[in-house]
Amino acid sequence: MTTAEKISIALPPEMVHIVRSAVATGEYASSSEVIRDALRDWTYKRSLRQQGVAELRSVWQEALNDKTSGLSPDDVLDRLERKYQAIADAAGTKK
Repeated sequence: MTTAEKISIALPPEMVHIVRSAVATGEYASSSEVIRDALRDWTYKRSLRQQGVAELRSVWQEALNDKTSGLSPDDVLDRLERKYQAIADAAGTKK
């Protein structure tokens, strides 16, 4: 069995109500279980965000290293205008 360290946290009344309700309905056996589950979820989401930032940095670095001419801003804007006009037309909205 792993050891656990007891800590004290302060929560706003709304969160305390949510934690106690989860225990009262039997969804969790204790307030500690609710908090542990919330922390596991937070840790997972944090990891995903960190991975996303790492991927973005990688793509950004690739873009910086890419010496091809790419597209002009006008070409990009024209392409976007056509794309979103087609979406608007398909939805029945005319410009």
